[in-house]
Amino acid sequence: MNFRNVFCVLLSFTVFSLAGCSQPPAKRPPPDVGVVVIKTEPAQLSATLPGRTEPYAVSDVRPQVGGILKARLFTEGALVKQGQPLYQIDPAPFKAAYDNAAAVLTAAKAKAARYAALMKQSAVAPQDYDDAVAAYKQALANTETARINLGYTRITAPIGGRIGRSSVTPGALLTADQTTALATIQTLDPIYVDITQSSSEVLALKLAVWHGSINQQARDAPATLTLDNGTQYSEAGRLQFSEVTVDQTTGAVTLRAIFPNPNDILLPGMFVRATVLEGTEQRAILVPQQGVGHNEKGDPTALIVDARNIARLRLLKTSRAIGDKWLVTDGLKPGDRLIVEGLQKAVPDAPVHPVPASFVKPAGNGA
Repeated sequence: MNFRNVFCVLLSFTVFSLAGCSQPPAKRPPPDVGVVVIKTEPAQLSATLPGRTEPYAVSDVRPQVGGILKARLFTEGALVKQGQPLYQIDPAPFKAAYDNAAAVLTAAKAKAARYAALMKQSAVAPQDYDDAVAAYKQALANTETARINLGYTRITAPIGGRIGRSSVTPGALLTADQTTALATIQTLDPIYVDITQSSSEVLALKLAVWHGSINQQARDAPATLTLDNGTQYSEAGRLQFSEVTVDQTTGAVTLRAIFPNPNDILLPGMFVRATVLEGTEQRAILVPQQGVGHNEKGDPTALIVDARNIARLRLLKTSRAIGDKWLVTDGLKPGDRLIVEGLQKAVPDAPVHPVPASFVKPAGNGA
């Protein structure tokens, strides 16, 4: 091969190589992303709030007459019924006072009857008759007082419930005006749960109800309890009322719920978490939590697919989590296509290929 032929071959190879390098690289197709179409639906709104258990009723047992305690008639920690005898004060002095008053009453009654007969015959002055009648009425009142005081020597339960320990033992001297209670009775079935909620949350709920976006059950809203150890309490309760004032130190409003407590599982002072049904939002926008991210400021964001199949970043406002979804109050509207799968492949303002979320292949399987 002469020099001319070699030159031609090299020139042809160079031209071919340059032609090959000038070809543009193959364009990558838009990545597949799984989307769900946003729609509105009814959503039950509930709030989980901290609370403390409170007895349904509390009563301190105190003597109404003074005397020596003869006997305690109950077992500490037991259930007692209303009117059940609890303590016995020595009744002897009160029985003597009652017998004396009864004797005076008998005499006064007889005298009043005699003067009434004499009055008809005008054989006694009217003033004497009036004095006899007044003495009879006074004796009647004294006898009733003595009878009541005699009854007070048997101290009974003012309410039904579980009674605590006794602060006195037989032989103790009791007084009618003593400040120390003999025992305390608490009604525990049913039992109250006092719940605290921030005034801002209460205000937001009231405004939503006022605007008609939430239907709220005014009273008897269902409530459930979670105990301090995480156990779900088996009995369902209901909301009774909400305080009408805000605690100035905490900025919270107290709500009171009532729960059955047949087995005395709940004791006064226990910490619990109560979940209360606040109402139903008829046109709620609920989105899967995996479709919501956060920017560097911590604000919730989401990627949607527009009509040109371009991914667009949206700034959201969320109010709460409901199950595995976020309740979105701003940033999305019905009909939006929200990216919930393949987010790591989607870039804002770049094209994507939207497919129903359930058909997106997991990463690493050839997607």
